Amino acid sequence: MRRLPFFLLLAALLCTAAAPALRARTILAATPISRMDLHRWRARFDQKQAELRERHPALVFYGDSITQDWERHGPPAWADFAPVWQQFYGDRNAVNLGFIGDTTASLLWRIQHGEASGIDPKVAVILIGANNLGHLHWSTDDTVLGIDTIVRELRQRLPHTKLLLLGILPSDRTAWATQTTLEVNHRLAQQFAHDTDVRFLDVGSVFMRDGKLDRDLFLDPKETPPEQPLHPTAQGQALMAAAMEPTLASMLGDRVHH
Repeated sequence: MRRLPFFLLLAALLCTAAAPALRARTILAATPISRMDLHRWRARFDQKQAELRERHPALVFYGDSITQDWERHGPPAWADFAPVWQQFYGDRNAVNLGFIGDTTASLLWRIQHGEASGIDPKVAVILIGANNLGHLHWSTDDTVLGIDTIVRELRQRLPHTKLLLLGILPSDRTAWATQTTLEVNHRLAQQFAHDTDVRFLDVGSVFMRDGKLDRDLFLDPKETPPEQPLHPTAQGQALMAAAMEPTLASMLGDRVHH
């Protein structure tokens, strides 16, 4: 996703995990890692803590920049996400807890440090893992463990909240990332197939056309400089929201929004 400015911390942790040789390997994807050293990240974290305390949301979205993008305004139209958010979630007392650049590790840290405390939402939507498959190259096993750790942490801290876990969205970064995305989603679908507390939903098909990724539904190639497709446009996320809607409305006990 976007370049992670905490590589040095991760490198230090990797070195720690590597010695001594007989020590069990540290799974960074399932280890809480703070990014509070980054001013913008810390400011957003503090802002969102205050918003949670003030709003007592019925619906929360945990994620990375794809989730944070719901707060973007256009023009251009492909970057105008806020009206789509308002259409689907504006009357549902929803709070956006998406943070640019976050991996499963940093989302886990946020959950353990206040983002699942003092609230009791009806539903929490989780969309995380894309950054695990970028520069970090965290494996299928590690990423699945990271996501599972997040789910278990939320179950413990929000026992009355229903969890809607979304599959990692398709992208066009590397062949390895594409294959790992498929593997992670397949594993998650199997793991939560019969779970009554967690609903797994893979909405990736809305971004495909004739068996290939529909690049027009991604904003990265439209930006300057252009990059490989990873972040959906506002129109792409509208399709994602519509695909989620029957399941989400059922979990909320709400009407289907169009």
